Amino acid sequence: MKLQKSENEWKEILSPEAFYVCRQNGTEAPFSGKYYDNKSDGIYNCICCDSPLFESNTKFDSGTGWPSFYESVENAITEIKDSTHGMRRVEVRCSSCDAHLGHIFPDGPAPTGLRYCINSVCLNFEEVK
Repeated sequence: MKLQKSENEWKEILSPEAFYVCRQNGTEAPFSGKYYDNKSDGIYNCICCDSPLFESNTKFDSGTGWPSFYESVENAITEIKDSTHGMRRVEVRCSSCDAHLGHIFPDGPAPTGLRYCINSVCLNFEEVK
């Protein structure tokens, strides 16, 4: 069962930017997020519900200015066809709380060939030492 909160409840717990991106399908500016260049070992969790989404060993530098991953944690992501802005792409959302995270593209590295292009503001990073 998905975590559900009212719009006002999300506004109370998220920053204005996180609310805009996660709950209103926004996008942060490239190279502006705190995790696009993070190279530490750990796990990236959903800012809204703290569910694990991506492991640091699947992160790579795509040159796009957003954190990019070639694989998500199993069953962590829901994919939705997105034809907004005159483009055909696939939106990715947190399977646990339905937060908008970013998009997935078929131009990533091996072994999957995928690039999950994720907004930093949607993530909390838990470093493993």
